[in-house]
Amino acid sequence: MVLRGALLVIAMLSAALGMSDAKAKAQDQPSGLYSGFSYPNGKPNAISLSFDDGRHSQVDVGMAILDKYQVKATFYAQPEPIAERLAQWQAAINNGHELGNHTSHHLCSGNFEWLRKKGLSLEQTTLAWLENDIKEANHYFKKHLGVTPRAFAYPCGHTFVGRGKDTQSYVPLVATLFDTSRTWNDETANNPNFTDFAQLTGIRIDGLRFAQIKKLLERYRENNSWIILAGHDIGQRGPYTVDTQALEQLLAYINDPDNGFWVGTVSEVADYVRSNRTAP
Repeated sequence: MVLRGALLVIAMLSAALGMSDAKAKAQDQPSGLYSGFSYPNGKPNAISLSFDDGRHSQVDVGMAILDKYQVKATFYAQPEPIAERLAQWQAAINNGHELGNHTSHHLCSGNFEWLRKKGLSLEQTTLAWLENDIKEANHYFKKHLGVTPRAFAYPCGHTFVGRGKDTQSYVPLVATLFDTSRTWNDETANNPNFTDFAQLTGIRIDGLRFAQIKKLLERYRENNSWIILAGHDIGQRGPYTVDTQALEQLLAYINDPDNGFWVGTVSEVADYVRSNRTAP
């Protein structure tokens, strides 16, 4: 009985010491990595709408919907489709929408068959070729629309050239040419105190109903995140099309002050975040 009692006392002392040690270690750890962030008008979140490729439906269909709700979006485009709707794009820019660069030739991985048929791919190109391709688009936009893009989006969200041990990131190149760059089809929003402006995340909304988009917004709202939504065509719902009804419902939702979103173009929100955050 005496031995059993002694063992019990030892066990209790060991447990107490273990708990004290764990508590001490916990106190030595940072209280948390999140330091809070507030957007204009005290809104807890920021949101930007973005569309890729300069597709005709964006000005033929989408622009009237965006303007109806007075929401300004960011459009990442290549010169060729812009040239086919030049007057409409000029009107959109004059109305406050943002035009971003999406390269001239929209190179992605050659795993896309449509690129391999053209003999093009990121695996086959170089940083020098890609730099020229990006600058050609900037030159076109400046010459024909009077705009020098501040924002860039990586075609297909791919950020590399080459293959295997010779693979190189072209993020550093883009970071020297633009204030922001956006990826694609990501699974998280942007933490305003941490996000890399050269690799902003984009949340895909193509093919989704409004109820599905709303769930995404709820999922990604933590830590006062900046949510950048990304789509392509605007019209009837499809794999690369934002449904017009879903878009109208989304715009009404984010415009409602009770839902806590500050709405701005990518460059507008980036400027605010850059000026008001304390880390990196």
